Amino acid sequence: MSPSGQFAPAPTRRLPQDVVDRPLVGFTRDYAEGEVIPRHRHERVQLLYATRGIMRITTDAASFVVPPGRALWLPATLAHVSEMQGLVAMRALFLRADAARAGPAAVTVLAVSPLLRELILAACAEPLEWDEAGRGRHLAALILDEIARAPALPLGLPALRDARLRRLAEALRADPARGADLETWAAECGASPRTLTRLFRRETGMSFGRWRQLLRLSEASALLAQGVPPARAAAAVGYASASAFGAAFRAAFGTTPGAGQYTDAR
Repeated sequence: MSPSGQFAPAPTRRLPQDVVDRPLVGFTRDYAEGEVIPRHRHERVQLLYATRGIMRITTDAASFVVPPGRALWLPATLAHVSEMQGLVAMRALFLRADAARAGPAAVTVLAVSPLLRELILAACAEPLEWDEAGRGRHLAALILDEIARAPALPLGLPALRDARLRRLAEALRADPARGADLETWAAECGASPRTLTRLFRRETGMSFGRWRQLLRLSEASALLAQGVPPARAAAAVGYASASAFGAAFRAAFGTTPGAGQYTDAR
């Protein structure tokens, strides 16, 4: 971000997947723990998915935690930073503009059904210029149908611009279980509770309590994807009981915290 508060243009990373004349193509790459792809953009829509590890994707407007079992729909030319937590096995798709009409208009975290997962892996096994009269055509058609049906999930947190809110957010990301109330946070951030309340509403469109709940659920999803038992994940992000965590998780994601993750790195 420039001193004026404006983001500089992001460089375009052009891969063969950005230009090949197919409705969609697979992209396979493994990343090391902590690897970061600096702020960039692609010419095509991406469906970012990983069979192993956690992807943390940050756009200029929001940040997203993407564990296995979820995928991030990223519109074309949208600037973003990708950070890898754990060993990440990315199995992504690049979609031509006509094919991308099957998905949402904005950046969205999508639930990946077992069928969609297997279709993504199959597409990644196809050659870049797959036979348009063969198997690839059927895979593409099924993938687009599954994308259109995929539920959207609240795994994105709006970006915070105010320095006081950013300090609060950094502290909560470091310790999501911390149960301090808004008055305590206000004292630490150098602002009144009323000011923080107003800033949260203005910058995120939600209350501090709702924002904190989304952060906790996002971090819990990352823990669950790493094999942490639901009860431990609940405690790690600040839920007083496993039942309260389970209810909040089901309300947000439509599934239980104990539902299996797909973590083999094909």
